[in-house]
Amino acid sequence: MSSIDYSEAGERNRVAGQPLSHVSIEAGHFYMDDLVNGVDRIKAQLRRVAPLVEAHTQAARLEFGPGARVSTCFLVDDYFRHDTDPRTILEKLLQAATECGVRIDYLAREAGCAEVPVFIDGEAIGEPIRLAEMMAARIVPEPEDLGATGRRPATTSSGWLCNGRRSSEHDAAQAMRVAPYRPPVEFAARNHSIFLDVQLWSRYTEQVSGTAVERTQWSCPFLASIWQLLRLGMIRHDGAVVAKPQTWADPWPADWWKMPTVVQLNPAAAPFAAYRTLSVLPHSYLGIEHAVRVILDHLQLDDEVYAKLAERGAAERIPVDVPARVTHRVNHVFLGDV
Repeated sequence: MSSIDYSEAGERNRVAGQPLSHVSIEAGHFYMDDLVNGVDRIKAQLRRVAPLVEAHTQAARLEFGPGARVSTCFLVDDYFRHDTDPRTILEKLLQAATECGVRIDYLAREAGCAEVPVFIDGEAIGEPIRLAEMMAARIVPEPEDLGATGRRPATTSSGWLCNGRRSSEHDAAQAMRVAPYRPPVEFAARNHSIFLDVQLWSRYTEQVSGTAVERTQWSCPFLASIWQLLRLGMIRHDGAVVAKPQTWADPWPADWWKMPTVVQLNPAAAPFAAYRTLSVLPHSYLGIEHAVRVILDHLQLDDEVYAKLAERGAAERIPVDVPARVTHRVNHVFLGDV
């Protein structure tokens, strides 16, 4: 028995620890089209975000004491629009945030949730960590319905994930007989179903030096689920922390890909990762965040990472309960139209 205990402790020791805040607040989100256009819409939203950030910071202090650690972050949508100039976009965003009283401690790139460049001393080295591929391998889909025909591809090949049993409307009919229609069913339904089928990625082919190469485009909900896991301190690669925040003293580069996944803007900021997250988002993101929760519930995460994080929470001056189910650590505030 003692050798088993020793082995388990050794496994946890090989998993790097990570500094943690009590709460990580995402101070809004904009599509790149919003950032490219004028600043009026940006400022209007940030003015509504500022008092909410302050209110939830005060709430954290009431719960965890006056020394509660609260950090703020902002995710830039550079994955689907990487053809823009970071120098122009970030100057506009950060100036608007300053004018509206919204503190942004950490700036992150959505493309960095797909591939994480490895930075040492401000320089990118080697091959990036293919983070989206790594997390896709951890997806555990719902069990296949016993009545299924097998015509619908599995999640690993189709890129679609659902929270229940799909409709049989398009299932192949047996010979000489059409199966009756069967509505979709949510497995965790209460009285009635709220069924969701989420696309995680799509495939496309492009020509590279005359050769057809298959590429993967990750969906916004899948990248957003990885973003939540980074903020919750739940991802490691070979035991090491992934996308560790980097300081950035030089001018912004002209290419998004030359930036780290997470940049620390405030030297005095509380840690980037936290026991729980809060995202302040426009209500148009409600569907995406519903999909994020479905994805998070279907990811097989690292038990050693959770065990270490739970131990850290229990050792806090005011102990922090850390639920094993990550969706119980994720919170949202949705804003109406501005």
